[in-house]
Amino acid sequence: MSAWVNKIKARGVPHVDSAPTLELSDVTVAYPAGSNGLASRIGQNVNGSHYALDEISFRIDAGRQVAIVGPNGAGKSTLFKVVVGTVKPTRGTVNVYGHDPDCHICIAYVPQRSQIDWSFPVSVEDVVMMGRVGQIGLFRWPRGHDWLAVRECLDRVRAGHLAKKQIGELSGGQQQRVFIARALAQEADLLLMDEPFSGLDVPSHDAILDILKSLRSEDVTVMVATHDLNLAADNFDLVMLLNRRLIAYGQASQVLTSANLLNAFGGMMHVVDVEDESLIIADGCCDEPLD
Repeated sequence: MSAWVNKIKARGVPHVDSAPTLELSDVTVAYPAGSNGLASRIGQNVNGSHYALDEISFRIDAGRQVAIVGPNGAGKSTLFKVVVGTVKPTRGTVNVYGHDPDCHICIAYVPQRSQIDWSFPVSVEDVVMMGRVGQIGLFRWPRGHDWLAVRECLDRVRAGHLAKKQIGELSGGQQQRVFIARALAQEADLLLMDEPFSGLDVPSHDAILDILKSLRSEDVTVMVATHDLNLAADNFDLVMLLNRRLIAYGQASQVLTSANLLNAFGGMMHVVDVEDESLIIADGCCDEPLD
């Protein structure tokens, strides 16, 4: 990244050098009492189904890129909100560079596009400038170097020509690139993206992957939730298979096995033997809400 980037944060807690980017230990998130038609008292387990997340433990070192896969309702979005700090675990601990997530300004979160109000009257450059708030400070005006950072980040994601447009006027792929630019302007060390490829055409899809790959040289840790198992296997260092519990985590060849996928997807997956090879076929419902 260009010279204006200062990895010694002006605000936010200093990182513990020896700590991983992210470490979760026995993290459980229970539904509120009476929700989901199930009792949610801890310890009263109804096949684990009243937990959004159930005893999740893993660590991710700096610069790794991780794909999170699993069926709808598996807890992928909840996991991201726990990492960001907007959802507090019922039990367990979350550490980002050795500290609670609330202490950091280095975490960038891009939610599902369906959760964003694209009609809000804000320009592309203003959206990216929002990423600078942690560096500027609340109730302070951006200065020249902040606007320079915004322009450089937009140019980096090939969206500089869109700076003055209203965010809702952009295509899905352009909107995702703008939110990545916001993360770059934030000087984020941990980037979380929830279903960033959903509904995008192939060129937009490939453009986002290229941008994510460019972050490897800067030790930016990336976590992406996706339903595309092939994309996860082909483009990410590690794959996390989740269905409220952590089914498997590691190299794609070790995680995306028939046994693990059947364990995660249950009746939504079928194994079909074709010419001595096993094919996994998903049979999910299109109208299921994303978690």
